[in-house]
Amino acid sequence: MRRLFVALGISGLVLAVLSPQPALSTGARLTAIAAASWQTNASVLGLAVAKGKVYVGGRFTTVRPPGAPAGTREVTRTYLAAFDERTGALDAAMNHELDGFVWAVVASPDGSRVYVGGDFTRVDGLVRNRLAAFDTATGRLVANIAPQVSYRVKALAIGRNSLYFGGSFEQVNGVTRNRVAAISTVTGALLPWNPDADDDVYAIDVADDNSKVYVGGTFSTLRGTDHWAVASVNTSTGAALPFPAASAVPLPNDSCTSRVKDIETSGSRVFFADAGDGWGCFDGTWAADVATGKLLWRSNCLGATEALAMVDGWLFKGSHAHSCPHTFADGSGTHFLLLQNPATGALGPWFPNANGGPPTLVGPLVAVSGGSDLWIGGDFTEINGVGQEGLTRFTNFGPGAAPLTPPAPALSSTRVHRVNATVRASLDNDDIRLTYRLLRGRTNTVVAATTVSSSFWYRPSITLTDTAAPSGTTQAYRIEVFDGHHVVRGGYATVRVR
Repeated sequence: MRRLFVALGISGLVLAVLSPQPALSTGARLTAIAAASWQTNASVLGLAVAKGKVYVGGRFTTVRPPGAPAGTREVTRTYLAAFDERTGALDAAMNHELDGFVWAVVASPDGSRVYVGGDFTRVDGLVRNRLAAFDTATGRLVANIAPQVSYRVKALAIGRNSLYFGGSFEQVNGVTRNRVAAISTVTGALLPWNPDADDDVYAIDVADDNSKVYVGGTFSTLRGTDHWAVASVNTSTGAALPFPAASAVPLPNDSCTSRVKDIETSGSRVFFADAGDGWGCFDGTWAADVATGKLLWRSNCLGATEALAMVDGWLFKGSHAHSCPHTFADGSGTHFLLLQNPATGALGPWFPNANGGPPTLVGPLVAVSGGSDLWIGGDFTEINGVGQEGLTRFTNFGPGAAPLTPPAPALSSTRVHRVNATVRASLDNDDIRLTYRLLRGRTNTVVAATTVSSSFWYRPSITLTDTAAPSGTTQAYRIEVFDGHHVVRGGYATVRVR
């Protein structure tokens, strides 16, 4: 709660089966062309949107304008900054000095506050042990939000008047709270909520109806009872609730340790991101029903998944996916930015890309949406092959990406008045269904047309036929591709018509 496809049913479980040919015919509302955004000089680890601003936390110590190379035009921002959500411009007023990394950022439901968690112990010289809050109207610290957390805070979530947080700590205000705790957002007081995890908590979120809290990480028990990597717990006490979908995360063994890295709740569904150690270890996403706790689908793409966000009806995932069953395999390379159908887990029509930089080499690590935009932070240094470090954003403004220019077609004429033109399907990073037209002569007369699905992992051959070519003449043909906004035309090829 951070503000097509073939389904195979097995014992109440719905698995997303991704066919080689994409089934979605609609374009993604997000364009695949990144909007101008400031950059950071190191990783972004936390993001939140509030009152028209995007709050950004991480390992960085400076930020710089769009297009500026590393080391140039830098402005000091120690681990926390804010930007205008609409323009991407730096918010000069949000300028605080923290003495340690920020690992998590979350906004209150009304946008009046932003909470940050991390490694810091001071903010502007004032004691703030790993957790602090800022008033978004003034940019100032909130005085009564100052719990004494003994070690790193890595995850934050808000449910009604409670701020839930997880990490690596063992005490809050001198009271034992192993890796998870909650305080009142009204008074700042420590709450009784106590799931008591035996190892680190990486992710936490609250169901939209406030019926339960989800926690994820590397723990194996809560309150001494077995719960590997994920659990659903009571919002008041922290006691574990029935959650059969937890079986989606395999139990660890000598060759595989899979853990939950992010959680995103949205209405009646909750989504989880996993990363695994070991080749073939579960690295994908999965979804559960909030009311019943049952597993809805499980997507088995390899390549650690670190970030989830719901944007305009789609589930975004940031990962370094390199092998997805029934879709792309290792030969199609690593893809860091993808959309999934939240009902099935199948991949959607949006294929921009990033890269993976140090220290994680994963690339995208966190994401947030203000409704119709998508902000992404992480370790990347490039977006769509262009330099962009740490932070980027995508919007629904503009016509989006254009299809790749098709090559000149391969032509043949084996029957009177007929010419066959064959070309490999084009690729468009925010449209799956493209229209292909066969153009004859220098007047570009349309003589045939078809609409075909394609994606970066599936680009079939397309054959268009001119059935009325002038017999006994030499004709020139080219292919035109249309995505609803852009028209691109390839080069000519010639053939003698029978």
